[in-house]
Amino acid sequence: MARCGIPPLKPRPGRGRVSQQHAWPLPPLRPDKGSTFRQCNDQMEEDVEDIKKSLNFLTEEVTAVRKLQSSILDLVKEVKTLRIQNAEKDKQLADLENKVAELEQYTRINNVIVSGLQVKPRSYARAVTADSEGGHGELDVGSTEQQVAAFLQSKGIHLNCDNIEACHPLPRRNNSDKPAIIIRFVNRKHKIALLREGRHLKGMDVYLNEHLTKRNAEIAKNARYLKKQKKIQNTCKVFIKLNGPPEEAKVLVIRDVAELVKYQ
Repeated sequence: MARCGIPPLKPRPGRGRVSQQHAWPLPPLRPDKGSTFRQCNDQMEEDVEDIKKSLNFLTEEVTAVRKLQSSILDLVKEVKTLRIQNAEKDKQLADLENKVAELEQYTRINNVIVSGLQVKPRSYARAVTADSEGGHGELDVGSTEQQVAAFLQSKGIHLNCDNIEACHPLPRRNNSDKPAIIIRFVNRKHKIALLREGRHLKGMDVYLNEHLTKRNAEIAKNARYLKKQKKIQNTCKVFIKLNGPPEEAKVLVIRDVAELVKYQ
C-alpha cells in the first residue's frame, strides 16, 4: 500500500483483531461417500429384516384366523344340522303326544262323569242301614253305584246296573266339594243312551258329561266360551263348527287350546 502512495490504514480502536467470538464458522467436513452408502445399506437391511419379521407374524396370524374361521364354519354347519334334527324331534314328539292323548281319550270312551251329586261313603251307608235295621234313608244304600242309580231313577232316568263295569267317586281337591263320580259301562251304546237322558236333569245342579282328558276338557271349555260369544257356530268336545253358510261352515278337530286363539 505504501508503495502505491497510499498510507497504511490505522486500525481503529477495538478493531485491531477479529475476536474469536465474531469469527466466521468453518464449513463442516464432508463425510466420506463410501461410509454414508454403507450406513444407508445397513439401515435398509435392518428395515427389510423388520418387514420380513412383520410379514411372517402377519402370515402366522392370518393362518390362525383361517383355522378359526374354518372351525367356526364347521360349528355353524353343525348347529344348522342340530336345529334341523331338533325340529324333526319336536315334530315326532308332538305326534307321539297326540297319539298318547288319543289313546288316553279312547280308554275313556265308555265312561260318563256325574258331577254335582252328593253320595255317602259305603261304610257310612252300611252303618246307617245297620242302625235302622234294614231301613235306609235318602240314598243310603250299599254302594255308590246303587246311590247313583237310585237318584237317576227318581228323575225318570233308567240305569241298568248290569251294564256298569265300575262306578266310584274320583279324588277331590277339597273335602267340602261334591265328588265327581265316574261310571264305566261295558258297552259304548249304554253310555250314549245315558247321555241322551241327561236332558231330564235340565235346571238341576247335577250333570252328565263325557269323561275327557285334561287337555280335551280345556279345549271343550274354551270352545263353549267361543260359542257363547257367537264366534263359532257349534261345538262338541274337541270339534268346532265355524260360522258361515252350510257350504262354508267347516267342522274342525282342535288338538290344542292354542288353535282356538285365532277364532277369538
